[in-house]
Amino acid sequence: MDFGLTDDQREIQRTARELLSERAKPERVREHAEAGTTDAELWRELSELGWPGIALAEEHGGQGLGGIELSILCEELGRALAPVPFLPSVLAATLIDHAGSPEQRERWLPGLASGEIKGALGSSSDGSSELVIGAPEAGVIVLVDEDGAGRVLEAAQADVTPVASIDSTRSAGRVGGAEEAGDPLPGDVTAGVDRALVAVSSELVGVCDRALEMTVAYVKERKQFGVPVGSYQAVSHRCAQMLLETEKARSTAAFAAWAADAEPGRLAEAAAMAKAAASDAGREVTASAIQAHGGIGFTWEADIHWLYKRAQLDAALLGGAKRHRARLAAILADHAGAPAVG
Repeated sequence: MDFGLTDDQREIQRTARELLSERAKPERVREHAEAGTTDAELWRELSELGWPGIALAEEHGGQGLGGIELSILCEELGRALAPVPFLPSVLAATLIDHAGSPEQRERWLPGLASGEIKGALGSSSDGSSELVIGAPEAGVIVLVDEDGAGRVLEAAQADVTPVASIDSTRSAGRVGGAEEAGDPLPGDVTAGVDRALVAVSSELVGVCDRALEMTVAYVKERKQFGVPVGSYQAVSHRCAQMLLETEKARSTAAFAAWAADAEPGRLAEAAAMAKAAASDAGREVTASAIQAHGGIGFTWEADIHWLYKRAQLDAALLGGAKRHRARLAAILADHAGAPAVG
C-alpha cells in the first residue's frame, strides 16, 4: 500500500512551494506584518488559481478535490507565513459546506471559492466570541458554540472589534451579538469542525517544518570556538527532538486528512489526535527554534519569531492540545465500551 502523495498531489505541493517562495518571501511577509495589512496582490493571485475553493464541489465554484489537497495547501501557506486570509476563509467554507443548508451553501460558497468573499471561523460563548482570526476583513463569519451548535453571520450583522493579536501576519477580532444575529447551521457542525481542525493542524505542520529547516541551516553555519554549534550534542539533540515533533504532527495530520475523505467514521478521533499533536509541536518546535538561534533568536530582526507567533494562535485555535487529548480519550473509551459486533 502506498501511503505517499499521488503524482497530482505532489504537483500541487511543488507548485505551491515554488509560487510561495517567490511571492511570499520573508521580507514581504515582514512588510505586511509590520504594517498590519493583507497581501491583496497575492490573495488575488491565489484566488485566480482556485486555491480557496480547492476542496469545494464544482457546483459551488470549487475544484472538487478533497481534504488531502486542502491539507497540502495549508501546510505550504503555513511554511511561508503568507499574509493572506486563506485559512480563516477555508475554515468558514468548510463549516458551511458540511453543516449548512442548501440555501446557505448557494449563498456563500461560490464567493468563498472564488476569493471574492473572505470568511472567518471562531468559537463563541454567551453571545460573544473568542479571538476570531480574519474577522475584521470577513464577509461571512461562522461561530460555533460550546454545545456544538453553529451560526452563520453576514459581516454587516456582526459587531466586530479588531484586536491586535500576537500574530500580525493576519487580522483578528472579537465578534459580539452572535446570539441575536445570523442563521443556524442545520447540519452536522461537529463533522465540519473536525475537517476544520485538519486544516489548522496542517498549517501548524508547515510552520514546524519551516522552523526546523531554518534552525538546522543556522546551527550548521553559526560557529562557536571555531566549530558549528550544531556539532554540540545538546544542540543536535534539540534539533532531533524538533524533527520528531514535526513528523508526529505531519503523520497525524495526514491520517486525519485521509480519513476526512476516505473513512469519515474515524474522522473524530483522527482530528482530535492531529490537533493535539500539532498544537504541542507548534509550541515546542518554534520555541526550540528560537532557543537554538541563541541571542539573535528573540530579536525583532530575526524572522524566526514570526513562526513562533503564528504557532501560538494556531495551537489555541478551535481548542488546544489538552482539550483534544481529553476528547480523544473519551472517544476511545466509548469505543472500548461499545458491544462487540458479530
